[in-house]
Amino acid sequence: MSPRILIFGTGSIGAVYSYIFSRAITPDNIFAVCRSNYDAASSEGFTINSTLFGQNLKVRPQVVRTVDEAVAKSQGKPFDYIIVTAKAIPSTPSLPEQISPAVSSEASTTIVLVQNGIAIEDIYSSRFPDNPLLSCVVYLPATQTSPGTIAHGEVERLHIGTYPARGVPPSHKAAAESFASLLRSAGGTAFVHDDVQSERWNKLLVNASWNPICALSRSRDVQFMRSSPSGEATALVRRVMLEIAAVAHAAGYPELDESKVDHQLGRAQARSPPGVQPSMMADALASRNMEVDAIVGNALRVAGQRGVQTPLLGGIYALIKALDQRFTESATSPDATAATKGDLLR
Repeated sequence: MSPRILIFGTGSIGAVYSYIFSRAITPDNIFAVCRSNYDAASSEGFTINSTLFGQNLKVRPQVVRTVDEAVAKSQGKPFDYIIVTAKAIPSTPSLPEQISPAVSSEASTTIVLVQNGIAIEDIYSSRFPDNPLLSCVVYLPATQTSPGTIAHGEVERLHIGTYPARGVPPSHKAAAESFASLLRSAGGTAFVHDDVQSERWNKLLVNASWNPICALSRSRDVQFMRSSPSGEATALVRRVMLEIAAVAHAAGYPELDESKVDHQLGRAQARSPPGVQPSMMADALASRNMEVDAIVGNALRVAGQRGVQTPLLGGIYALIKALDQRFTESATSPDATAATKGDLLR
């Protein structure tokens, strides 16, 4: 029997995975919860332009506005997988509460978190203690160029592991292997890890440094490094990365060493200008809320628990948190936006 998949938060990454899974599963068994792109996706499906898979690729999953609508359309049939590709931003109701109507009461639904950050899993494990919970690290450069149309680069890679890494029933480890096998059968790339948190910290090394720095400076990574000819900008990024690596060490992942820092920094230095625009910068330019706590705040909390000093990361967090708060105020109060504009005109 073809598995049934619910993709929650179907933006660029969710849309690409809806296409990939459609190569192994009938699109009728793929449900995509959409928000801002709902009108385009519900009428035309998704169009994927990928340097890896091909151009003008079409996929038409069952597009819904809410999880409740997906449950109604599924006609009582349970979902095998709920893939959360929504950004890890606090919400009311919480993301686990929003997906709960689709989670099988028999614990047969596997919850797959394809989200950025560190220490993001506990709100799901506490809400669904008996369901297999997979924590995933994704490398998939994709941008929604217009509603329902996605540009995807040359990489698609998903690192998968159970949460927690140890002490879970054998069925949860089997669920990780089954999900990876399904993705591979659809032409995707999947790696199963005994402890995927090492991969999370490795990606955080880049995300918690470049994301807030680029968002605050309104500069892509190469632009930022070239902003100070004497090298101060590059040195700042390196010191922030070293602080993140120190937190990872204290958390039990010593493989994130100075050589990893220099490797990641070297990758950015090798790019042609203007360089890469991280997701947090794209959100800031659009005055949208950013994954501030998932990417930066949670790392600081781990640092505090482990007694690691992170003065630079702490300063960056305070600044990016304040900027994010202004976006929240502007979204909830038109008067706040008007006041901001008035202040700028003085």
